[in-house]
Amino acid sequence: MSNGRGLVIGTAVVLAALAVAAFIVTRETEPPALARSGTLTVAKALGGSDGGMEGYARAFEPRPFHFPEDHGPHPEFRTEWWYWTGNLETADGRAFGYQFTLFRNALAPGAPARDSAWGTREVYLGHFTVTDVAAGRFHVAERYSRAALGLAGSRAQPFKVWLEQWEAASVGEAMWPVRLRAETDEVELELLLEPGKPPVLEGDRGLSQKSAEPGNASYYYSMTRMPSRGTVRLEGQTYAVTGESWMDREWSTSALGADQVGWDWFSLQLSDGSELMYYQLRREDGTVDPFSSGTWVPPVGAADSASMHLTRDDVELAVLDTWKSPRGGVYPSKWKLRVAKLGLELTVTPKLADQELPVSVRYWEGSVNLDGVRQGQPVKGRGYVELTGYADTAASTQRPEARARGTPEARSTPTTDSPRH
Repeated sequence: MSNGRGLVIGTAVVLAALAVAAFIVTRETEPPALARSGTLTVAKALGGSDGGMEGYARAFEPRPFHFPEDHGPHPEFRTEWWYWTGNLETADGRAFGYQFTLFRNALAPGAPARDSAWGTREVYLGHFTVTDVAAGRFHVAERYSRAALGLAGSRAQPFKVWLEQWEAASVGEAMWPVRLRAETDEVELELLLEPGKPPVLEGDRGLSQKSAEPGNASYYYSMTRMPSRGTVRLEGQTYAVTGESWMDREWSTSALGADQVGWDWFSLQLSDGSELMYYQLRREDGTVDPFSSGTWVPPVGAADSASMHLTRDDVELAVLDTWKSPRGGVYPSKWKLRVAKLGLELTVTPKLADQELPVSVRYWEGSVNLDGVRQGQPVKGRGYVELTGYADTAASTQRPEARARGTPEARSTPTTDSPRH
């Protein structure tokens, strides 16, 4: 997000969605007029004005990272997120993808605690999706709540971040493993995550700069290949699954640059044991922003074990296909990704065309397959892609009921769980 995820960056949709949530839990019983009118976009919510940033810390320069402390909250910054995505499968090969994201957003900087038990200076928002590849269905849920009365919150030790019954928490006093839990009436996910590779500091030693303006940046690290095991429950049937997850952590205060409208973000796990993160920031005129950035993480045991920073000029990204959302907007839907300095060329293909989240601010985030070569050797893999700034918000302001779509290019069925206050 620019601010950046997850840009998943995530989803900076984060601030846009949290802007809606903040109004809901503090002032109104429904989203503000800006959202109801269909004019709330990522660019507007993350616009380049300085409004709302005074009094918060900003990311101006690299800082030391400390673990496990930095897995916990950073309340001096306006917003942050804990972002997990992953690909799972059963013993007989049934594939699932998932996204589980919890966002924290401050409502006022450095404010003292209020006397009322309902009083809060923070709101939390969560997004939860499961891609059921075999059934061609995409399940979506959104929740938000105030950080009061134990409804939502976060802490570093023992680690826990929660939003009502949705949570990520250390199993014991040590940081790992972490258990993820999320559920709706239709789908439930419970996973145990091990750390796998150590944290990777994105950008310049963890400072991820998103535009030329000083402070328009986030502190950003990733855990790129986390062994995962647990269960997925769908329609009353429980599946034992194993796989690999990716965690992104960012905290920041600043917003998108004035001429930035969205991003394409990739987190890719290759079969040779390496990983690639790349986000491409898009400008209003259709060009790629020079602050687009990425990281390549080598396999365990590689002669050179250091991660490699990638600039916009290092990565060639070409769109091979598109998908038209029934809610409005056209998304890229297949890519050729090339990094010449790595001898890497990949075709990135969504497992389902429709993995769009029709939530407070619409965006696309979904499971993908990889096929290609690295240094002349064939590679495969899987990962996640996040796309923002493509939705035609004027075309649809209401989240649709679950419905089947029979065309081959759009046969997944998004379903939504109503937000809870």
